[in-house]
Amino acid sequence: MTVAAMLKHKGHDVVSVQPTVSVAEITHLLSGRRIGAVVVRDGTEPLLGLVSERDIIHALAAKGAGALELTAGQLMTHAPQCATPQTTITEAMEMMTEGRFRHLPVLDHGALVGIVSIGDVVKARIMQQEQEVDSLKAYVAGAG
Repeated sequence: MTVAAMLKHKGHDVVSVQPTVSVAEITHLLSGRRIGAVVVRDGTEPLLGLVSERDIIHALAAKGAGALELTAGQLMTHAPQCATPQTTITEAMEMMTEGRFRHLPVLDHGALVGIVSIGDVVKARIMQQEQEVDSLKAYVAGAG
């Protein structure tokens, strides 16, 4: 299964903010949408960076309440690792595990076409394994 298949099921909606949006505004957006990260982009670039809950927690630990006054452009992870629609679930899982991040933007020929979370990847992997088990059961039942 590929990232394209995950996005077909999940959808291509990407929540994004301008680089000038404050961290306080981002926290409200994350909470209201029940998501863990937003893409930072402007009119010229499809992906400038990513701001995640983890980025906000680290900033709060370092700067206290003053972190809420930072902007997305100041806090974001610049040039995050990205997947393509052809990236497999296993490859996405490896990228996230090795890089220790939970959100993976998806670029197709330079255009942002979606974002997947570790939860999306795990869900897809479980579905994939259930299909494999069902196929094996059918094979064994047919062979008997």
